[in-house]
Amino acid sequence: MTSPTWDPGQYLQFADERGRPFVDLVSRIRRNARTVVDLGCGPGQLTPVLRRRWPEAQITGLDSSAEMIARATATSDDPLTSYAVVDAADWNPEQPVDVLVSNAMLQWIPGHADLLPPWMEQIAPGGALAFQLPGNFDAPSHRLLWETAARPAYAGLTRALRSRAAALDPADYLALLSRPGWEVDAWETTYLHVLQGEDPVFEWISGTGARPVLQALSDGVREEFVAEYQAALRDAYPRREFGTVLPFRRIFVVAHRSDL
Repeated sequence: MTSPTWDPGQYLQFADERGRPFVDLVSRIRRNARTVVDLGCGPGQLTPVLRRRWPEAQITGLDSSAEMIARATATSDDPLTSYAVVDAADWNPEQPVDVLVSNAMLQWIPGHADLLPPWMEQIAPGGALAFQLPGNFDAPSHRLLWETAARPAYAGLTRALRSRAAALDPADYLALLSRPGWEVDAWETTYLHVLQGEDPVFEWISGTGARPVLQALSDGVREEFVAEYQAALRDAYPRREFGTVLPFRRIFVVAHRSDL
């Protein structure tokens, strides 16, 4: 099956809400850095967060999506920042980096926990590994997506989508990464995003978690699926006078390596 493509414009529709966890993550990284790698940088809209934190660092943004990297490259005028298409599972730097960050990307990689210990070996002494990822895969937005996809009208087109995004609990990441010479901080936060517009939860998830399903459906069938899924989301996330509330659980980990 062809891998789903990313739409940078759709993804950036809720740029402020999507960016807030990254700001919170970066604020907990204590170390100075000369080299910063952002694995899963997307369209580069959050690179300025890294630049403000490390004004003189060489920043490298990597993403497996050619569409995202094209957008990031086209909108960047920072001479100390570069972008490239790289699959995170294949990342292997020529030399250790001071800071490795990853924002809402690891959940897409099956068995991503196996990547973390090798990545730790690529962090220079005094450096840090930091990542955040969604922890809301039991939320109505995701449950209803897969319940709708399993209906007879759509199951034949979506049955092959067995690999769903997933994350461990903070305590699991803490146990996995804790070892001599490292200080690990793991926590979770549930944001209450107040979204505006018609069917905003659908607009949100169609830029991320619903992409594989929507792109697997053929024209005509996709429109029927969207109508059913939107109706279910409206029931699960009723619109209030001030907007539609989307509770969103996020998981954070910052691991600092000692100077020795």
